[in-house]
Amino acid sequence: MREHSQSRQNETRVLDFILLGFPGSPYLQMFIFTLFLVMYILTILGNVAIFILVITNHRLHIPMYFFLCNLSFLEIWYTTASIPKTLAIILGRSRSISFTGCILQMYFVFAFGCTEYFLLSAMAYDRYLAICYPLHYSTIMDPSLSVKLAFSSWLCGFLVICIPAFLITRLSFCGPNVINHFYCNIDSWIVLSCTDTYAIETAAFVISIIVILGSCLITFFSYIYIISTILRIPSAKGQQKAFSTCSSHLAVVMIWYGSTIFLFVKPSKRTSLEMTKIVNILNTIVTPLLNPFIYTLRNKDVKEALRNCLHWR
Repeated sequence: MREHSQSRQNETRVLDFILLGFPGSPYLQMFIFTLFLVMYILTILGNVAIFILVITNHRLHIPMYFFLCNLSFLEIWYTTASIPKTLAIILGRSRSISFTGCILQMYFVFAFGCTEYFLLSAMAYDRYLAICYPLHYSTIMDPSLSVKLAFSSWLCGFLVICIPAFLITRLSFCGPNVINHFYCNIDSWIVLSCTDTYAIETAAFVISIIVILGSCLITFFSYIYIISTILRIPSAKGQQKAFSTCSSHLAVVMIWYGSTIFLFVKPSKRTSLEMTKIVNILNTIVTPLLNPFIYTLRNKDVKEALRNCLHWR
């Protein structure tokens, strides 16, 4: 009994972890820090601007921009869940993180990520109704339905991550405690655990299939119907006008799915940690930065509202 108790204590003695971040020379570290800081500031400013613009401009009080407002609000917190700690790590001031802090960071990063999948699929469904059923769009996609879809996206995103978060708390860690990443993620927990990780690996893989591929199928079939409807429009001008209403969303979808499908839909979480770290930069920093610019540059309504807000002529 004494040996078993001592063994159990040794297994659970790791209570703090070290985030490795991006090793390199001081000059490289300063370059990465400056780049990440500038991108983070631009991400916050861009998404806050869109959020305020949609709320304050009555012309944008329609379901399409209601979802965009939700997406911008989400991107602010999604990037904030990981980047401030990453900046501290790069400076070398605070590489350590407690077990509880690591769990919370992982939970919020993945919860916001899952919510984004659901929101993007809801936005695809909204564009499908607007283009394929224009006469019935305002009746079907009323404020009540748009609120329900947005609320369901947030609720499902935060609930589904409770499963892997709970399974991680059941793992034991007996060393080493160095996480080869710039934030806490599921792959790192699996690599460091000294107990069986089959349950968490299986749960993470199944959730990835359901969330990523499930939302991807909704988006894919929505755009199949959208494109087929656009092609049946007789005039080229009509086709261009119809496609312009969903081109921004399609661009965001392609960037987001392209970077994240690699990260989560794979049979083993123990492989390609360095590649995972690089691709994670795309969906935690680059994508939240690009979203507001894509919607601003490619959307006439948003550009017009921005001009009116700034009193441009």
